[in-house]
Amino acid sequence: MSIDTAPRTSRGPVLRAERALAPDLARGAMLLIIALANVAGVVFAGEPGLDATPEGVDRGLNFLLFELVHARGYPVFAVMFGYGLVQLARRQDASGATRQQVRSVLLRRNLWLVVFGFAHAALLYYGDFLGAYGIVGIAMTVLLLRRSDKFHRVVLVLWALSAVEVLAIGAMVVVSGMLGGSGGSGGSGGSAPLPSGHINSFAAPDYVASMLDRLAEWPVHTLTVLPFIMIAWLGMWAARRRILEDPARHRALLTWTAALGLGVAVAGGIPAALVSAGWLHVDESAASLMMLLHGASGMFAGPGYVAVFGLIALRASRSGTVVGALSALGQRSLSGYLFQSVAWLVLLAPFTLALGNRFGSPTVTGLLIAVAVWLATVLIARQLDRRKQPGPAEIVLRRLTYGPRA
Repeated sequence: MSIDTAPRTSRGPVLRAERALAPDLARGAMLLIIALANVAGVVFAGEPGLDATPEGVDRGLNFLLFELVHARGYPVFAVMFGYGLVQLARRQDASGATRQQVRSVLLRRNLWLVVFGFAHAALLYYGDFLGAYGIVGIAMTVLLLRRSDKFHRVVLVLWALSAVEVLAIGAMVVVSGMLGGSGGSGGSGGSAPLPSGHINSFAAPDYVASMLDRLAEWPVHTLTVLPFIMIAWLGMWAARRRILEDPARHRALLTWTAALGLGVAVAGGIPAALVSAGWLHVDESAASLMMLLHGASGMFAGPGYVAVFGLIALRASRSGTVVGALSALGQRSLSGYLFQSVAWLVLLAPFTLALGNRFGSPTVTGLLIAVAVWLATVLIARQLDRRKQPGPAEIVLRRLTYGPRA
């Protein structure tokens, strides 16, 4: 009996022809949601970014931000992160790589993400998620990747329990009569603002001071977002069933997920959205409870939005102008994300152009800047795609992960 002694090596990064449309489309489009959320935080030096005394059109914008944007964008990327982890491992397995080689590639990639995250936070933006992705990716590689399908069903139980938790918090809001607060400023319901943490680095007087603030803020922020491992785990479960590679086969699941996920996120966001718009006035304890409901329900937007893009991919073609441009950005989402942080520093920081407070409403100005920056990344990504070039950040990460041949 002969023994195959040929070396088994890991493969390089995913090739263009091997990519599924839905994940790239979701990442490219949802970078707009990330931009809208982050720019509001920079303009108002808070988390979440919020004009506490909105007037006119700002009321409606606050409402929409709390319904569709705040705490509703990052869960999409958490789902896609878990999904991508399985895709990377599967591709390595298909190449004949050993389990140890697959593990090494994934651990190396995630360790470099932690490094990227630290540099991103120190130099550009405190609210970095790359470091948290890296830490979660390491934990998932070690603890979850090679588990059985039966074990991975646990994540569905956890999501069911989370849904019960959201319902319980919502019931507390209703039973306590908090939704019966006054609709005007003169009512008896109180006038407490929604809780919003001040971010020192956004208000720093110079770049060095902002960098020192970010170095202190990043570890705390990273620890607070590590629990999104449960959201990433759901992405891992979905990837094991190739749901986004074959959306036609999973049409019913995607439809139900889109309806229920976004339904929970929208319904759970209504109380906080009404308060943010100044259309509902409550006391401090009620405002805190509404923010708790807002955050807990927001994680359901992750699978909800992803399912929507899975359904869109059924009818869309990557060769279409809009879909092609969005998926091109999705393939270069790391570069697009970092480009946004550079833009916020240059355009909005108090010690640079500080455009947020120069043209009337900071909310309107910030959102217009966010859309413009996102559109710029779409156009740049489209041009790179036509030249078959990856984004600069992707080039660096691939080289560090796979070596010079990548």
